[in-house]
Amino acid sequence: MVCEVKDMARTIGIGQQNFEKIRTKDYFYVDKTSFIKEWWEGGDDVTLITRPRRFGKTLTMSMTEQFFSLNYAGRGDLFERLSIWEEEAYRKLQGTYPVIGLSFANIKEKDYVTARRKICQLLADLYADYAYLMKDGVLEEREREFFARTSVDMDDVQATMAIHNLSKYLSRYYGKKVIILLDEYDTPMQEAYINGYWDEVVSFMRSLFNSTFKTNPYLERALMTGITRVSRESIFSDFNNPEVVTTTSEKYEDSFGFTQEEVWESLKEYDLYEERENVRVWYDGFTFGRKRDIYNPWSILNYLGKREFASYWANTSSNSLVGKLIREGSADVKITMEDLLVGGTLHTKIDEQIVYNQLNGNENAIWSLLLAGGYLRVESSELKDGEREYDLKLTNKEVVIMFKKMIGGWFGVSASAYNTFIKALLQGDVEAMNDYMNKVVSTTFSYFDTGGVFSGEEKAEPEPERFYHGFVLGLMVDLSGRYRITSNRESGFGRYDVMLEPLKKEDNAIIIEFKVCRKVKNQTLGEAVEEALKQIEEKNYAANLEAAHIEPGRIKKYGIAFEGKNVLIGE
Repeated sequence: MVCEVKDMARTIGIGQQNFEKIRTKDYFYVDKTSFIKEWWEGGDDVTLITRPRRFGKTLTMSMTEQFFSLNYAGRGDLFERLSIWEEEAYRKLQGTYPVIGLSFANIKEKDYVTARRKICQLLADLYADYAYLMKDGVLEEREREFFARTSVDMDDVQATMAIHNLSKYLSRYYGKKVIILLDEYDTPMQEAYINGYWDEVVSFMRSLFNSTFKTNPYLERALMTGITRVSRESIFSDFNNPEVVTTTSEKYEDSFGFTQEEVWESLKEYDLYEERENVRVWYDGFTFGRKRDIYNPWSILNYLGKREFASYWANTSSNSLVGKLIREGSADVKITMEDLLVGGTLHTKIDEQIVYNQLNGNENAIWSLLLAGGYLRVESSELKDGEREYDLKLTNKEVVIMFKKMIGGWFGVSASAYNTFIKALLQGDVEAMNDYMNKVVSTTFSYFDTGGVFSGEEKAEPEPERFYHGFVLGLMVDLSGRYRITSNRESGFGRYDVMLEPLKKEDNAIIIEFKVCRKVKNQTLGEAVEEALKQIEEKNYAANLEAAHIEPGRIKKYGIAFEGKNVLIGE
């Protein structure tokens, strides 16, 4: 999509990722060519850079390929008036290397067989681009046979050696080692985790990466990009220590995303400078290395083109894994999300090597993934006993809105009943609350209680706590402008389950205590409700509300008891 903004301002090409097209058509572009010099002078054989989606990784790969590739020899016009072209040595370097470029961005399949075939098709297409090698006598007979066998139906040995051998052929033909660029390397692995074929795809990728990046004497340099740093144990165990640059690394810290200075200049170009503070609230918040105030390019480009504030970056289907992890996460995960949604801070350790098969049971792994994905930002960090600990917050307004929409969607299958339940709750209509809460539970309980089954794991036992803390998140979304909603906080002599503190004097305060029927005591729903109400009184959970000068008569107390998908509410 192309947006015409005003006279004199450059055209904004939304979604344009081809460097040549952006430069030849003079589309809006923020100069990031200094990355080329920093990467080349870094001297690393294999570099993996992780950044959130839509942060310019693909455009950077396009720029890098078109700078180094022999296919773009003599195309210095693409780099004129950019920072890299100020360097005489780099002018001479442009267009002097054979480059193999490919992307796994579209490998998003539901099963391993289809994913593998798609990767093989990608490799076959790559070979087709170099068909001239078959005609110029550069290949031996057995190499010609290998070349001809490279197809969608090739076996694992052929597929995993394909890039290695193509490197050899190109190196021999041009008399120079090759540069390999692999964009979105981790997309197939994320899909494998979600869809349950993790072990198969990891085994394939380990062999492919080993032959391509480790045992490849024809490799000059390699650059890989992705969202996550997949654990060394998963696919990098055979590597000779590739240089891994994550969001907390200081290398390339301003090479991806727009700095605040770059955003301010862009706003001036489009006569939007007076909106800079709103732009900051909506789209600022990313931190790479020591560089703070990094903005997501996708959101900024869309804002410049459409001239209205909206959740651009966060409003895509790519949030499905994040939503699944939070929805099916433990009660503690949901409680933490409650804090984050109201501006709270999470203090945690982070392991930047994402171990996907630990996501279902390791809360730190979940927060690590959210940090890598750009949903959390680093407020501060400190080194304790040799381990770094972080204070994290939701990145910006755009991300908060995304999570609120996501949580609201969790109740979509029972939206009518859920909304009616909330009305009944506010009106104190216990009979209606019972009627509609049972409808909500019957349609959404298992949705929150799946236990997160991935890659052959056994299904966890249902945990009602997952449901009712998901339910609390839903309350926060619907009532955040009317109540301060908290859960699992200290008040009186214990921790209440849910408290709704009114922001307006005409509204009642509400305390909710959940109970699960104890089968070992043959407890009934009614007895569980009475136990919940008794606990509210004995633990004096109303203490915080009374300290806030809310009269006892304005404090409503409810016990909600669960037995499977049956619910009883009492007051």
